[in-house]
Amino acid sequence: MISQTTPTTTYKAAQAVARAVEAHFARHFGKAARKVESSELAPVPPPQVIEAMIDVAFWASLRREEGNSPKISLAYLPAEQSKNPLLFEHKLALTPAILTKLAPAVEHPGIHLGLYAEGDELCIWGATSEVPGNCFILEVVEPGLLVIKHRRTEGFGKFVNVAILKGDQIKVVDERTAGLPDCPAILTSMLGFTAPSTWNNSMNVLVQLAVAMRAHGRGGSLLVVPSQQDIWRDSILHIGYPVQPSFSGLSELMRSDAGERKQSWWMGALNLAVDRIAGLTAVDGATIINDQYELIGFGAKTGRSFNSERVSQIIVTEPIVDNVPMVVHPTQTGGTRHLSAAQFVYDQRDSIALVASQDGRFTIFAWSPCEEMVHAHRVDSLLI
Repeated sequence: MISQTTPTTTYKAAQAVARAVEAHFARHFGKAARKVESSELAPVPPPQVIEAMIDVAFWASLRREEGNSPKISLAYLPAEQSKNPLLFEHKLALTPAILTKLAPAVEHPGIHLGLYAEGDELCIWGATSEVPGNCFILEVVEPGLLVIKHRRTEGFGKFVNVAILKGDQIKVVDERTAGLPDCPAILTSMLGFTAPSTWNNSMNVLVQLAVAMRAHGRGGSLLVVPSQQDIWRDSILHIGYPVQPSFSGLSELMRSDAGERKQSWWMGALNLAVDRIAGLTAVDGATIINDQYELIGFGAKTGRSFNSERVSQIIVTEPIVDNVPMVVHPTQTGGTRHLSAAQFVYDQRDSIALVASQDGRFTIFAWSPCEEMVHAHRVDSLLI
């Protein structure tokens, strides 16, 4: 087992990030505890526990079991805080070798190995598929790539990323981004820190669409246009596959009442609807939905509006601590998809564009009233 008191970590990034991560969870534990009973929230791991977990997970990620690299999700909480946990008769040591051996059993999304400190020792008590809000999750994504995250205390969907470690690179998500005056609502929801509950569920649909677009790995573009006017059509050369009438499956699900949204069938239907629309973005050209989540068409070709000019510069940022904004020509953000998206948002400033690259990069293009230019938000670090 891993002692909390003995400094045995050899992965330097674990030592560098542990205190910042602990401070994040402590801060948000306090915020969440004002809304729910603190007993319903997972405990905040101390820095030495965070450091030990990261160290072991990193070295486990570099191992292989029967030719496969491990994919593991670790949840820090006592077994009694998990619903219907799978409990091992004998608790297991937290070592790279044991994590590698257990990985095939828990690599399915949504399953976590549960571990907790007993005295001065960390040990694995079993597995769980349900964790409380603010629970510390450490996910091994691929060799050398770890993500620290937690479940949302409100809303639904993807867990909120806190930090990403890849080899010697450390990215800590900057919470302050959500407070910027022109931060797009979808980015605020991805950050998951200050999203108002009045629109949290709605914006989380776009987050789910972004995750699904990135997951299919073929690259794609999704344009989200206003439903109350159609001036955006000035920037559309043609829609390869128009949908008439507009497909409203996702829109109808979003009109469900609060009671229906708590039912398992609703989440299953939502995931299916999201995957159907995200799948269309793999087709050449852009997929278009409106702000009511009605599908208008896909395979669309965009062009500069007849009453506009070519976009010549955009601002690029990533919601990571110490990120420095850059003003660049739109071609420096990627290929044709990125240039087309930047031009579309430059012309249609009430719209946003989501662009996935085949290499996993993901960018949200939105008009920035503060900067008076298109703002490209690099958010792939939030979608891992």
